[in-house]
Amino acid sequence: MTADTTALRRHLADQIQAGNPSLASEWRAAVEAVDRDLFLGPAVYRLDNTRWEPVRRAKLSQQEWRRLAYTDRTWVTQVDGLNAEDAPGPVTGSPTSSATLPSLVARTLQAAGLHGGEKVLEIGTGTGYSTAVLCHRLGDDHVVSIEYDPSLAATAATHLTAAGYAPALVTGDGLQGHKERAEYDAIVATCAVRSIPASWLWQLAERGTITTTISGWMLASGLIRLTLDDQDIAHGRFLPDAISYMLARPHERPPQPGFLRQDGEARPARVDPALLDVWPGIFRPTRRTVSYVDAHQQWGDPVGRRHRITGMDANQRERMDRPPAWPAAPVGPGRGGPSDLAGSRSP
Repeated sequence: MTADTTALRRHLADQIQAGNPSLASEWRAAVEAVDRDLFLGPAVYRLDNTRWEPVRRAKLSQQEWRRLAYTDRTWVTQVDGLNAEDAPGPVTGSPTSSATLPSLVARTLQAAGLHGGEKVLEIGTGTGYSTAVLCHRLGDDHVVSIEYDPSLAATAATHLTAAGYAPALVTGDGLQGHKERAEYDAIVATCAVRSIPASWLWQLAERGTITTTISGWMLASGLIRLTLDDQDIAHGRFLPDAISYMLARPHERPPQPGFLRQDGEARPARVDPALLDVWPGIFRPTRRTVSYVDAHQQWGDPVGRRHRITGMDANQRERMDRPPAWPAAPVGPGRGGPSDLAGSRSP
């Protein structure tokens, strides 16, 4: 942390606090303490019409770069696996990693209900910024962070060391969690998932929580916090925040096929197009069947418990060679409203 960024960090924290008056003072202090400049690297991407243009630290004055770094804005750092510093010029494609805007990091961590002393598994280290905020609030020994991309994991480790933090860092598939250091009081995902991985439930301590964004290929999303109760049932509600993250890479949509134009006849739409402007974070209830799976026998669950999996139809039950997951749908009508989601690991 450099002394001459103190005013910039304080101003950023003030802005975030003004926009979110309910933000706990501990998270505000963490945002003010962590030097975001250290986590941006030598370049970031800026969207220019339909292309991503690399903005290089070396091409800007120190004042211009720091103004960029301490703006409450997401800066894309990787597009289709190409880091901004390696881009020869503007590129097209989809973002695959970013430095998330600090206000979203703070809102997500506060939504996780962390108060200090919890052991946390973070899914998606990214640049390491959110990991640093967690470390400042909870302490290095209480934070484990896992990153799917090896190059991003190595860069994040360098950033965290430069910032003075030393959490446990893991390179691997965050959807599988990290059982070597389980159990966790909380699992917090800074990426979105299409379904809740069962491995996350297995690695929770009693009364542990999962905070994640559930999203889909059409980009509808909702932030949910699940709590494992004393009956080993994880349940929770979608929160009202309009929060979205990039999908975890194993859950990303398949590559888009080439566009094949066909002649047709235009006709009036039956649905008001304005419906697409409404934040689609509400999940309607659908009646689902319930299937019981012997996790120890099928997937080698070290705990040896039986897990109840909601939302599996007959075809899904035949595919028992895959790790189980909960679809992003409620348990059924009449269970607390359309924003409920539940799963169980109880016998």
